[in-house]
Amino acid sequence: MGVGVSGWPLARAVSLAGQLGVVSGTALDTLLVRRLQDGDPGGHLRRAMAAFPIPDIAQQVLHRFFHAEGRQPDQPYRLLSIYNHATRPERALVTVLAGFVETFLAKEGHDRPVGMNLLTKVQLPNLALLYGAMLAGIDVVLMGAGIPREIPGALDKLARHEPASLKLEVTGQPPEGADRVTLDPQAFWTEPPAPLRRPEFLAIIASNSLATMLARKSTGRVDGFVIEGPLAGGHNAPPRGEPRFNDRGEPIYGQRDEVDLAAIAALGLPFWVAGGVGRPGGLAAARQAGAAGIQVGTLFAYCDESGLAPDLKRMVLAGAAAGQLEVVTDPRASPTGYPFKVVHRRGDPDTTELRHRICDLGGLRAMYVTPEGRIGYRCPAEPIDQYLKKGGTAEDAEGRQCLCNGLTAAIGLGQARDDGTVEPPIVTSGDELLTIGAFLGGRQAYRAADVIEWLQA
Repeated sequence: MGVGVSGWPLARAVSLAGQLGVVSGTALDTLLVRRLQDGDPGGHLRRAMAAFPIPDIAQQVLHRFFHAEGRQPDQPYRLLSIYNHATRPERALVTVLAGFVETFLAKEGHDRPVGMNLLTKVQLPNLALLYGAMLAGIDVVLMGAGIPREIPGALDKLARHEPASLKLEVTGQPPEGADRVTLDPQAFWTEPPAPLRRPEFLAIIASNSLATMLARKSTGRVDGFVIEGPLAGGHNAPPRGEPRFNDRGEPIYGQRDEVDLAAIAALGLPFWVAGGVGRPGGLAAARQAGAAGIQVGTLFAYCDESGLAPDLKRMVLAGAAAGQLEVVTDPRASPTGYPFKVVHRRGDPDTTELRHRICDLGGLRAMYVTPEGRIGYRCPAEPIDQYLKKGGTAEDAEGRQCLCNGLTAAIGLGQARDDGTVEPPIVTSGDELLTIGAFLGGRQAYRAADVIEWLQA
């Protein structure tokens, strides 16, 4: 559901209702420092930071970023340094703190399970986010958008406060000589605390072959799978085989992209079905096929507890109920190269190329080997002249959007630019947004508990 949409209030509400609430881990460090600059309404972040077991870093972050009165609307947010493969422990600790804060708040006041969802493609901050979440007692880790083969073993090591590392995907670097990103918890402690509880690990997959490989060749225990189909929101796995597109330029999925649920069940691990199942009867059908349950995003994305900006929620719900919106599976929007679902109003012109190209958050940058043999960073959504200087092509840059900034803007934390504008939002949803009127039944707002009741009908 993008950045911060499934934040701690929504995850906590879902968990309190007896289901697995999941926080999105993407860009949590950016969200933490921006919310502090906006005054931390309610004091929730400061309450969680006071419980962080490494108090010095929490105090440093408060001193640097907290504005008691909040910033002015035209005042740009102060930025963290962009992550790289050689990030210093002090910077990594800010990300550890962010993972802890979000998890602490989602779990506060109850003992029901909470999960965290991370993108494998966002390689560099994941270990720090996982360690912070584990310090706060995260119960389940879910990861897709790539091949998270090394994550289970990393969880084992982080639970023992041991150094953990992940192989980096670097264009131009042979796999056998690949660099690694490492997190050493020992650097944070004078004396490490007792071992942590290792969370369960669920891999988000879209093919039988990937499920089989992860079950047999991961570096540690895989506890189950989420089978995500092309109707789900956010990033979708690309279709298998030769690319084909419909008249709207969307990738066409076929029989080869359907997951054989019986074969998944034969692996002996529980699985959940996602994409197109958020409706009455969807849960029963999934269970009949052998699933343990379903994963639902779109309906929760617009409930009262979600992180989407309130005015954006109202606009999207009204537009969807009136049949004025469309959900486009855009093969070009995401810098990752994965198809990405974007919500548009029918008939509106394409404004992609009007967006100000910038890369000041850097979450989806790709690594490559420079002519000097060092690791460089580039993003096809950055200014084209910069991208070309780094060896990128104009063709690859065409149509790309800065999801880091656009998705952050969708939760009301858009950056103020020097020209007086504020970063415009990008909204992602699954295809079920188009039929949400049946669930709304004339309502203009609803709560997470209403979604759960409807799904169990």
